[in-house]
Amino acid sequence: METTLISTVYSIEPVMICITQFSPRKVVLIMEEEPPKEKEQVQKIIEDTLGKFIKVQIKETSLYDVVQIAKDTVDTIDEERAKGRKIVVNISGGRKTQALGVLFGCYARNNDVQRIAYVTEEEGEIIDLPILSFGISKTKKKLLEELKKGETSVKNLALKLGISRGMTYNHIRELRNMGFIDPEKLEITSAGEIATL
Repeated sequence: METTLISTVYSIEPVMICITQFSPRKVVLIMEEEPPKEKEQVQKIIEDTLGKFIKVQIKETSLYDVVQIAKDTVDTIDEERAKGRKIVVNISGGRKTQALGVLFGCYARNNDVQRIAYVTEEEGEIIDLPILSFGISKTKKKLLEELKKGETSVKNLALKLGISRGMTYNHIRELRNMGFIDPEKLEITSAGEIATL
């Protein structure tokens, strides 16, 4: 089974270390729209040196919108898994917001990711990060999806979920404790939006 490396990119070193370690057949570079000149140079170096052996694809995303970055990562993981490829992800080469968004995208597709790597800046050592999940049930996910659509009535939520109002309140309390629902009002947070991906 072929491997795809999904990587944030700001500098070339972490990306090249992961390419050397994981021997992917394809590299998907997660980059913000209109990348700075340095990122264009990184892309050119990878394409010029490895383009004959490895397919290089650019996936444009936001620089600071963590939810959008997570969604773009989920879409990329879904596309590559649909082609039967193993997924390895490197989060060390990008901005913090991009690294977090990509990491959260991996959590949303935890069963489809083989490894999440972070390359240390000092020694170039690969550290494997845990592949976690958001740990929410289908009912909680559906509740979040209804909030995302704008539903704010507990009575209507209970009807749509097919559970009692008491159970709905329990789910809301647990989701608030997890940071997926705003503590003051019945609205989904950005963390909750990521958990619904």
